[in-house]
Amino acid sequence: METEKFVIFLPFLVAFLTTAIVTPLSIVLLKKLNIVDDPKRKHPAILHKVPIPRGGGVPLFLGVLISSIIFLPLNKIVLSIILASSIALVLGILDDKYDISPYKRFIVNILCAIIVVGAGTSVPFITNPLGGILFLNQFSFDFNILSFSIHLLLSDVIAVIWIVWVMNMLNWSKGVDGQMPGIVAISSFVIGILSLRFPITEEATFISATLSFIVTGSALGFLLYNFYPAKIFPGYGATAIYLILSVVSMLSGAKLATAILVMGVPLADGAYTIARRIYEGKSPFWHDRKHLHHLLLSKGLNQRKIALFYWTISAILGTLSLVLTSKGKLFAIIMVVILVGGALYFLNFSLRLKDAKKPL
Repeated sequence: METEKFVIFLPFLVAFLTTAIVTPLSIVLLKKLNIVDDPKRKHPAILHKVPIPRGGGVPLFLGVLISSIIFLPLNKIVLSIILASSIALVLGILDDKYDISPYKRFIVNILCAIIVVGAGTSVPFITNPLGGILFLNQFSFDFNILSFSIHLLLSDVIAVIWIVWVMNMLNWSKGVDGQMPGIVAISSFVIGILSLRFPITEEATFISATLSFIVTGSALGFLLYNFYPAKIFPGYGATAIYLILSVVSMLSGAKLATAILVMGVPLADGAYTIARRIYEGKSPFWHDRKHLHHLLLSKGLNQRKIALFYWTISAILGTLSLVLTSKGKLFAIIMVVILVGGALYFLNFSLRLKDAKKPL
């Protein structure tokens, strides 16, 4: 009981209180530094009417950082996570202030992922839904670039892709107030519970579980100020937290199927968004108003209802992930992809139909 209290409750509480206390202070500071999201800014996804601070990644990160220093061993893995997420935060603050090119941001995302993977975090294996285990670290690639010989393990390549993917997909899922911190809190809580239920090594399990509950606390502390009407936005600096969430899903057993399932709606929405933009001949990095939450807004749902919808779906999928077998998770993921794709197609079609009926 004492161990569970130390792993779950205390880290969660410290992260929650830290973020809840730091966030209003950050709001004042960000306003003074003019790091705000002005509705006059040219951006297709803007919904608010007055300037609101963008740098929510700062209190989110501080809640995680302070709690991690208190409760986690500062070994190579933890220090690499802190370093990579710190770089992501700095990039995010600069983007919140100056709107950096998405291509430059993407390059830094990859660098952050490489730092974590280079320290030893990867996806060494995945559970085969049809039975057995597939060891990804047994597959490698060798090639030469400018006389340098490079040896890459498939497990490391997938880990980099996964980290960058989560950082960007969750960044797209902050379109309505409260949407993102709720998804992150539920996802990290589920991963933390699963880490405790299926431990691999004592140290990896401790880091994965503790860090998961730290992220949960920080996200909920931030949610107090981000739920509609938001007093502060996550901004791009929140990718520091998305990075940490992607990493804890790989620690202590590579629980990617669980993470994919609990974050299924935003991840599927992001995948379809990239595919749609490429199909339309547009850059996958540039914004539009065709994400699922934007389409739900166009159908008359308000921001509170949309945020609650995302939370509810994430909670249901997270609960299922705790009881489903690997084969069941695969089936559930396929169903989520089909349902999200169908919803996006239907909503886009109805929106085009509505626009076609408008008088010229």
